[in-house]
Amino acid sequence: MFTRLAGRAIVALALLPSLAPAQDNLADLQRQVIETERAFAKTMADRDHEAFASFLSPETIFFGQKSTMRGQQQVAEAWKRWYDGPDAPFSWQPESVEVLDSGTLALSSGPVYDPEGKRIGTFNSIWRRESDGKWRIIFDRGCPPCECP
Repeated sequence: MFTRLAGRAIVALALLPSLAPAQDNLADLQRQVIETERAFAKTMADRDHEAFASFLSPETIFFGQKSTMRGQQQVAEAWKRWYDGPDAPFSWQPESVEVLDSGTLALSSGPVYDPEGKRIGTFNSIWRRESDGKWRIIFDRGCPPCECP
């Protein structure tokens, strides 16, 4: 009886290290999404519309106040006006990022600021890790500033 229990305990302990990489991997994926979101936001600061479009999945959907934009081309065209001119009309940064255990989808959310640094909204973006390993945005929706519990 004791040897059976000891054997099971050894097997259980041997499996524990294999669980840690999954958590490390999830943390690494979360860091990837944070870095991707920051790079995405940097396209606005850099006034680089072409780089902005490179973060969009071909299937992306952006929800606007008056309409929904579908597809990389339509979203890129609609957002072109925000990239015209020398100064960015707004900025954003990730505040919260969660990744599915599968590592295929992620949610990023955070504040949107006007040029003076006043918070004017909150963004919510869904990212998908594509077959090339890059994270691309598939859904994006902004809203007024909100407080979450």
